[in-house]
Amino acid sequence: MAAIKPFKAIRPVKDKVGFVVSRSYQDYSRRELNAVLDYNPFSFLHIINPGYKYAKNVTGNERYKLVHNRYLEFLEDHVLLKDEKDSLYLYQMKKGKSTFTGLFCGTSVNDYQENRIKKHENTFQRREELFANYLEQVNFNAEPVLMTYEDNDTISEIFRKEMQLPSEYCFTTRDKITHSLWVISNNKTISELQNAFDEIGDIYIADGHHRSASSNLFAKNARKKNGNQTGKEPYNYFMSYLIPESEIRIYEFNRMIKDLNGLDKEEFLIQLDEFYRIENQGSILYKPSKKHHFGMYLEGEFYSLYLRKKVYPFTDSLSKLDTQILFKTILEPILGIKDLRNDKRIQYGYGKHNVIQMKDDIDKGKYAVGFSLVPITVSEIKAIADDGLVMPPKSTYIEPKLRSGLAIYEL
Repeated sequence: MAAIKPFKAIRPVKDKVGFVVSRSYQDYSRRELNAVLDYNPFSFLHIINPGYKYAKNVTGNERYKLVHNRYLEFLEDHVLLKDEKDSLYLYQMKKGKSTFTGLFCGTSVNDYQENRIKKHENTFQRREELFANYLEQVNFNAEPVLMTYEDNDTISEIFRKEMQLPSEYCFTTRDKITHSLWVISNNKTISELQNAFDEIGDIYIADGHHRSASSNLFAKNARKKNGNQTGKEPYNYFMSYLIPESEIRIYEFNRMIKDLNGLDKEEFLIQLDEFYRIENQGSILYKPSKKHHFGMYLEGEFYSLYLRKKVYPFTDSLSKLDTQILFKTILEPILGIKDLRNDKRIQYGYGKHNVIQMKDDIDKGKYAVGFSLVPITVSEIKAIADDGLVMPPKSTYIEPKLRSGLAIYEL
């Protein structure tokens, strides 16, 4: 029984929306970032990178104050406007053959605390504190948490009817993604959507564990300072984008290791033999095709690794996860990698051409060995979350990747 809440979004004016929205800040190379900041005065990147105006790198509270100032300037210059009525926002992205259709809304901090919003990743306290402080200083949230829910015919039908109406926005970005947004401000439709989500039950974080954890911390801090709680304060909710399970796209992260932990090739293969049936596939490009089956590239040759299930017992949902199996049978006991987040001997890659890139990097001597996996499924993510367990880092690369600045939630 997860609650969703309409809100008065801060949004770009129609004629500038394509100029305002931006990808995640980390997605830009330094060269591309500078080009956008030089030639697009309307980009949301000017708000989140405010020191560019003064040719200065600013950090901490100084940066947060300037972010707030740039945000106010975009409002004063009517690049951004605030909706007059609480609304939900139906947003669709079309990327090649994939279509993503979901809802911008407020989701409840109480639901997060009471585990009606399910998590499958750990967060770092330091990052939570930094972003909670950021939220307090800038007083807005422009990056929604991506969540998924079980497909629902009632919700789908409401979406279908709304999309028959003219959209508020329809524009295409340079990466050939078409974006459309409909504003749902009709009280009857909002109630129908709230009732439908109320009947669904739990919803699951797909991407944005640190953002949701930071919003929770920010709300806790705000509640301590406010002695007259009503429960309706904006900080009791955080902005999310809810999308049905069938439209989530999950890709694998492959693993590349810099050395064999002091072993030579033959010694390494012998140790692998304890847990895997190994087949040499030669120099032809090879990828795994099913669960508990891994691809490996080592010294110019591809191998298939088939898990010996009789020597690796499944005890819970985490033990069945391929990223966990790889960690427990190879990375930790043989290659000596115990900290998947911080060990500099391991690197990760994703994308449909990553196996080719992995091969090239190993051939050049950047890494000694690489492992390819099949993608984790939504049902596996849900099982981990339902059991209160945590996936290894870099288990999933999930789409859609949402734009910043399309809908902003004021705190």
